[in-house]
Amino acid sequence: MIKRWLVGDPLKTSQAAGQRLSKTLALAIFSSNNISSVAYATEEILLVLVLAGTAALTLSIPISLAILFLVFVLTISYRQIIYEYPEGGGAYAVAKTNLGEFPALIAAGALIISYIVTVAVSVAAGIAALTSAIPSLFVHREALGLVAIIFMIIMNLRGIRESGKFFSIPTYFAIGVLSLLVAVGVIGSLYKLTPVPPAMPIGAPVEGPESLTFFLVLRAFAVGCSAVTGMEVISNGVKTFRYPESKNAATTILWMSVILGSLFIGISWMAYYHGIVPKADETVVSQLAHLTFGTGVLYYAVQIGTMLLLILAANSAFAGFPQLASILARDGFMPHQMTTFGDRLVFSNGIIILGFFAGLLLVIFKGDTHALIPLYAIGVFVSFTLSQSGMVKRWFEKKGSHWRKKFCVNGVGAVTTGIATIIIASTKFTEGAWIVFFLVTILIMMFRGIRSHYKAVAEQISLDRRGNRPPLPRKNVVVIPISGINQAVIRAVDYARSRPGEIRAVYVDLDPEESAKVKIQWAQWGGGINLIALPSPYRSVVGSFLAYIEELLKNEPDIWVTVVIPEILPAHWWQNILHNQRALMLKGALLFKERVILMDVPFHLTR
Repeated sequence: MIKRWLVGDPLKTSQAAGQRLSKTLALAIFSSNNISSVAYATEEILLVLVLAGTAALTLSIPISLAILFLVFVLTISYRQIIYEYPEGGGAYAVAKTNLGEFPALIAAGALIISYIVTVAVSVAAGIAALTSAIPSLFVHREALGLVAIIFMIIMNLRGIRESGKFFSIPTYFAIGVLSLLVAVGVIGSLYKLTPVPPAMPIGAPVEGPESLTFFLVLRAFAVGCSAVTGMEVISNGVKTFRYPESKNAATTILWMSVILGSLFIGISWMAYYHGIVPKADETVVSQLAHLTFGTGVLYYAVQIGTMLLLILAANSAFAGFPQLASILARDGFMPHQMTTFGDRLVFSNGIIILGFFAGLLLVIFKGDTHALIPLYAIGVFVSFTLSQSGMVKRWFEKKGSHWRKKFCVNGVGAVTTGIATIIIASTKFTEGAWIVFFLVTILIMMFRGIRSHYKAVAEQISLDRRGNRPPLPRKNVVVIPISGINQAVIRAVDYARSRPGEIRAVYVDLDPEESAKVKIQWAQWGGGINLIALPSPYRSVVGSFLAYIEELLKNEPDIWVTVVIPEILPAHWWQNILHNQRALMLKGALLFKERVILMDVPFHLTR
């Protein structure tokens, strides 16, 4: 009942086509992560540059332009990947086809880490926007973040189309108010409608704790590269688009990039024009909204829109991670359960796992956006570099029409993202990026371990390992463990009598008086089945029964033993702790015994 209320009624498989996304809905789902980065990318650049004094803040514009060039290159590159790999899979599929298994697993591990971090960073940044407007909520930021993640899990479990409809309104509202902020702010600065605050003049020669070095500029570029995260999500989920899938996905990624580039460079310009210095208790976007709109309705609209966009950025990861996990599971690198659709035709297991680990990360880093940012971009840029390198090799070997142009585009992408990866890794390694490399290594070991397990199982259960079928079927002995005579036991007896094979009821004799009573009742209700009373020198019902089963298997090596267990199913789930404890212990002990089959016969209580 609760599940149906939260998630909704199950959908038929035949309805899957109707769950595919239009470009408008897909933009809201897949681009929120990418576009939301404009809320903190400029701020992260300024946080590094201000270490060399406010004069260094002027470098935010050339750094932003370099990042904008990256957006341009990646947009063209991923459009080519979308057309070349319409089944989805993004960097993993490209690397697997062109570079081999190990690079593909590196790309997959890096993307999985980036998806988890995306959810944690997005939610943390969204709550930061909320606490900027309502400072009294700052102490509750972790709890608020966990509530937001749980809400995202529930909404995504309801289905990709339904979650897209729900989240599209706040997403487009956020894009609208941020676009209004940038448009009014940029026009005001170009036409001198908004004066520069005298307290923070551009280029003020104020020294910081560090000197302005090339390495510091590289650090600022590295943190600003968080603006291009999320570019790969659409390439992972091409199959979720309506027909023609590749064309619609390619169009959507173009729209996404135009919105991202416009908002990012606009906010960077406004921060430069106003001489904004990042504050611990107020975001850069909040400061710009104050300067542009004052403290009225539009200011709070920007803050609410920013908060919504940042929180909903996690939705991109909830769309991308399950798709990637299902592809990995199909190839045997993740549990096969990841390929299974839930009631609402989404990969429910992937959604729940992503939400759990993102919540764990949020708690570990105490909801601090700046502490999470060093983990953010490195995984994405590793996958960027591998996907671009794979496409370079593909065009060189495949050739085809206009292959040289495509080769050059992906070549530029491979070089630029490779350089960015080196910069990010070297500048942020000690700040926490080493954790990403460590976790990717662990994931690769996990992928290969799962693949090896599935291969070993396939070999062991293969018919090639089995000789001819035995000429005669084995004998089946049905054993019913009982602790007394009641309706649940008689129901199990009735079931056992409907099956072929010898039937034995086994009772552990703990009390002579009780044993005599059981034998009298059994003579009336047992249906002629033999009752075996076992002695119990240690007064252990489970131990005595297990000893009997082991002796039976030892003395008769050519039989199957089917253990039929009577179970009481109460009306309320919490009442299960009051029943069936011995049955659970028996099942746990017998589950892995060869030639033993377990059967539950439930007796349902009405109250």
